[in-house]
Amino acid sequence: MDFFDFHHHKKNVLHGIYNIDLGTAPPDSPYSIGIHPKDIVVDSLDEQFRWLESNISENCLAIGECGLDSIVPIPQKIQEKVFLRQILMSNEVKKPLIIHCVRKFYEVISFTKKAEQPFIIHGFNKKERIAEDLLKNNFYLSFGKAVLYHLSLQEIVRNTPLDKIFLETDNECFNIEELYSKVSEIKGISLEKLSEQIVENLDTIKNG
Repeated sequence: MDFFDFHHHKKNVLHGIYNIDLGTAPPDSPYSIGIHPKDIVVDSLDEQFRWLESNISENCLAIGECGLDSIVPIPQKIQEKVFLRQILMSNEVKKPLIIHCVRKFYEVISFTKKAEQPFIIHGFNKKERIAEDLLKNNFYLSFGKAVLYHLSLQEIVRNTPLDKIFLETDNECFNIEELYSKVSEIKGISLEKLSEQIVENLDTIKNG
């Protein structure tokens, strides 16, 4: 059985969404493309957006990673400007957004009023209250390797509706089947049912 990897950095994984690096050419397989907060170069923003816009093809499933990060040295106002521009682009090309967020969840939530496409928080591993607030605002949550060993995160997975879940390896080196097995155990459903549901969720976000 193939297990869909919602967000990964491995060129040889075809059943998933490959996050391409800034300035590189997209692969022939499904991918996401965006300007990560850490990659913003203020003096080269127009060039960065030209690269982004010119590489959105049929295989592009999402815009991102994009979002807000309280740790990177890029000023918050510039991060917000770049994030908003990518939100408006996603509206135009009708692609969902894969969101990178570090300690700025409520600021990210505030941007949904500008969005017409779904928001998916990738690599979610925060507190239950944040998960609840994101779900109330119609976000999807994509979970990664931490679910295998964080009991509090397992409880969040248990309480997250199946139709709002994705699973990913990100840049971790492990077999995503382990993650599917753990989540199917947590949710009390078969691997087949979980895999089918995630593909259904993917179809839903692709259709806006």
